Amino acid sequence: MTSQPAAAQAVTTEDFSRNLATVNQKIAEAASRSGRQASAVRLLPVTKTIEPERLRLAIEAGVQTLGENKVQEALAKSEEFASEYPTLRYAVIGPLQANKAKFVARFAHEFHALDSLKLAQTLQRRLELEERTLEVFIQVNTSGEDSKSGIAAGEVAELLEAIAPLDRLVPRGLMTMAANTTDESTIRASFALLRTTLEELRDSGAPEGFDQLSMGMSGDFELAIEEGATVVRVGQGIFGARSYPQASA
Repeated sequence: MTSQPAAAQAVTTEDFSRNLATVNQKIAEAASRSGRQASAVRLLPVTKTIEPERLRLAIEAGVQTLGENKVQEALAKSEEFASEYPTLRYAVIGPLQANKAKFVARFAHEFHALDSLKLAQTLQRRLELEERTLEVFIQVNTSGEDSKSGIAAGEVAELLEAIAPLDRLVPRGLMTMAANTTDESTIRASFALLRTTLEELRDSGAPEGFDQLSMGMSGDFELAIEEGATVVRVGQGIFGARSYPQASA
């Protein structure tokens, strides 16, 4: 990924307000460079590993959605905040084991890592029991790296058609993680492939509302916006450096 210094550790509401303003300004500038309005890009805060006490400060500063990749951690937060912040939204952004689909169906509003019909069918059954719907993003491996989850770009149309009868799933778009490199042209290529894949799907009759590109993290979200991102997943830019070295969202 491209290298950008993490924001200063946010420990007060004022810190979070300042960091959010900085990220939103970068979003606006990148959107402008791509000929779009800042309102065309949604900031999805990545809140994994962040304790509830700090999250409360971030919510008071304006965070409205929590992006999580640890399902049980996210479930615990949703239960803790249920009465305090009833309008808070939850987005699961990491790979999901089928045996945890029941939890996602219970609390999540968005799932950014759908990569198989089997998982979609499991979610459908669980959502029926919960009498809920779930917005889903199909994860595409645009870098070709074995370490990345997701299906190949050429397989998306088939999966999208297969999940069409699953009425509890609301397909919203595609998601990817860029190539793990510092080479900007390679990173851009990952994002551009996702954009062109979505364009081709829309030209061939994708469902109404299937128009979102979830791509870009703290180190590369500006490049992602320039390549067409409509959702950027930012954690360190808002919360500061995490407590473990491998995090980059």
